[in-house]
Parts: sequence; C-alpha cells; structure tokens
Amino acid sequence: MEQKDIAVGLDIGTTKIVAMIGRYNEYHKLEILGIGKSKSLGVHRGVVNNITQTIQSIQQAVQEAESVSGMKIEDVVVGIAGQHIRSLQHSDYITRPDADEVIGPKDIDTLCNQVHKLVMLPGEEIIHVLPQEYKVDGQAEITQPIGMYGGRLEANFHVVVGQVSSIRNIGRCVKSAGLNLDKITLEPLASANAVLSQEEKEAGVALIDIGGGTTDLAIFKDGIIRHTAVIPFGGNVITEDIKEGCSIIEKQAELLKIKFGSAWPGENKDNEIVSIPGLRGREPKEITLKNLSKIIHARVVEIIEQVYLEIKNYGHEEQKKKLIAGIVLTGGGSQLKHLKQLVEYITGMDTRIGYPNEHLAGDSDAETTSPLYATAVGLVMNSLEHRRNEVVEQQDTAVVEEEPVIQDSEIDDEIEEPQLQQPKEKKVRKSIFDTWAEKFKDFLDNAE
Repeated sequence: MEQKDIAVGLDIGTTKIVAMIGRYNEYHKLEILGIGKSKSLGVHRGVVNNITQTIQSIQQAVQEAESVSGMKIEDVVVGIAGQHIRSLQHSDYITRPDADEVIGPKDIDTLCNQVHKLVMLPGEEIIHVLPQEYKVDGQAEITQPIGMYGGRLEANFHVVVGQVSSIRNIGRCVKSAGLNLDKITLEPLASANAVLSQEEKEAGVALIDIGGGTTDLAIFKDGIIRHTAVIPFGGNVITEDIKEGCSIIEKQAELLKIKFGSAWPGENKDNEIVSIPGLRGREPKEITLKNLSKIIHARVVEIIEQVYLEIKNYGHEEQKKKLIAGIVLTGGGSQLKHLKQLVEYITGMDTRIGYPNEHLAGDSDAETTSPLYATAVGLVMNSLEHRRNEVVEQQDTAVVEEEPVIQDSEIDDEIEEPQLQQPKEKKVRKSIFDTWAEKFKDFLDNAE
C-alpha cells in the first residue's frame, strides 16, 4: 500500500492522545487501519504544559497504532485547540494584471497569502485563512470564482488565530516524537468534517465538541464556516467539581460521572445511593445520585450558557442567520446522560449527538464510531481531502490554461463569418434593386 493513499490524524487532547491511521475505500468511505490511544499527561485545557510527558504520550499512542496496522507512521496532521484560539472576520482583494485571463487557483492562493501577512497582536500567528464568499468585479455571492473573467478578485475570510508559543510547543512535541508535522488543523473544524452532513451545513448548524479540557464551537450556514470559538471548560471541570463536592479522589469522581452521572437532577430519586470504598481501610462513603447530578448539572449549565452566548453573538436570533439544523453535540463529554435534553431546554434549539459513523466504512468497530473519536476521524479526513484537492487543482490549472485558446478561436470564427457574409448580402440587395430600377425605367420609356 502506498504511503500517499493513507493519512494519520493525531488528536492531542487534555485527557487522551489518539493516533488514527485511515484511507478511503472504493466507495469513498473512511477505512480505519489502526488506532492508538494513550493517557494525556502533559496537556492542560488543550495547551501543552509539559513537553517530556506529551512526547511520551504521543509515542505510546503512535506505537499502538503502528502495531495494530503493521505500518510505519511518518507524517501526521495535528489538531489544535485551547483558550488562546480566537477567530475574526476579514475582507481583502487583489487587482489582477490581466483581466482577460480567467481566474485560476494561483489567484486564490495570492489572495489567501495576502491575508496571511496580516499584522496580528504580539505573540499571535494565523492558523487558518478560510475563504467564505468571493466577489469578482463587484459581482457578489460567488462560491467558486475559478474559470471566471475579472480584474478585481475580492473575498470575505474567516481567520483563525492562535499563540505562536502554543503552536510551536505542539510542533516540537511531534518532531521530538520522531514524526513530521504535515499540517495543523483547528479541532472544531476537524470534528465538523466527521459528524456534520452537507445539508446541515447548508441549513445552519452549531457543532459543540465537549472535550476533557475545552469545549469547541463551530457554526456553519449556507455551507460556509461562519464562526469558531474555544471555551476553556470541559469534562475535567465536572470531574473536579464531583471530587470537591463529594470529598473523593479524582479516579473515583471520573468513574462516578461516567457510570451514574446525569445532567438532569429531576431524573434521580432521593433514595438512590451509591457506595464508594474508603481509602486504606477507611469507612465507605455514601453519595446520593440526586446530589451527584446536582453538582454535574450546575457546571454543565455554565458551559452550555457560555457556548449559547457565542451562538447568540453570531446572531442566531436574526432570521437571516437562523440555524435551522440546531445543535450537534460530539466529543467525550457529549456521552453524559440527559445532556441532549438539557441543551434543548437551555437553548430552545433542536439537538442531536454527532457520531462519526456516516463517513466510516461499514465494517468499522463500535469503539471507532464513538463521539470520543470524532476529532481524530476528522483529522484523517481533512488530510485525505487536502491531498485530493491538490491533485484536482493541478488538473484544473491544466484545463484552465487550455480553455482561453479554445474560447478565443471559437469567438474569432463567430466574428469572421458575419464579416464575410455581410458584403455578399449587400451585393445581392444592390443587384436586385438595380434590376428592378432598370425594369421600371424600361416601363416608363415604353409608356412614353
């Protein structure tokens, strides 16, 4: 199997690091060839805070994926999140030297590169420049300008910005683990690729990816990315609250959350009690499930309200910006019981849990189709799509270069033909008139 046919996604999260190897099968579905998972030790709220531990966790996940697939991992696409991520809207344009030449991929690259040169705040760097809508010579609402004629090419961009130090630390960890960093992708964009359908993106949808350290948001409307945000709270904060509220250790708090946790306190009766073994022969602790769900509920409401504030800032209340497809929840935190109902109650928007199984091959195991792996699946898909687009662009460039020659010759032929026929028509008309005039003259002569 050729290396270019496969892609590797590396999801460096706060609770886990996942290395996933995949390729497209003949039905254009993603086939997972190998998956490796390790506990993330050096990452806090999506940001690397211990280089050595992160390197070890990456190596562990990569080795596991290699042993499962029997392949050697070299290039990886890495997901990035964290509190330092912010996004902004920007408009820019270029004036093309020759308006009689059709717009090609090079013109779009020139425009995107111009945006990449924007001056950011000290210590910040542009991660993504995502074109939304184009304008060609003032003509608006163009989604794909390639192949069109025009002198001025303009576009609205969604620009994603992050801290240079955080981006470099991720790069250093990946290189020190013996891997090549192929590309850095914003995690909510990767998750969106894995769990959203094109119809949802057209109708308008908000993707909420609840991870261990962060909650990521991506808003789509008319098939275009409109807004992204990273909220620095996730499942770990809920675990921390349970630990403090019930006076138990973190491991027990995490197990309690997964096994008995609920985001809706009304679901539990007062007499439902769970017993937790005491440490080193101490008395076991008894915790009511109602109390547990109250602790979880308080924190989950805070996270959802912060996300909803971002959705309202985008302008969801306006009719033009209405998100008809509602909300899609994904990530490990989305598996919390009754979370879907709570989100619907707070936001008043239709909600579903997003599984990455729509794009996966039919024989994928149940573990891979979990919302837990949405980001990793999305990273593999992004890498494969990026490579395919590069091939398509090269073919388009070749076609675009040929087209003007064909079109010009056709136009020339069309212009030449009337010119050749025109004098003939005039001659015919003149000769008929002359004949008629002569006959009329003869008639008058005869009459005399």
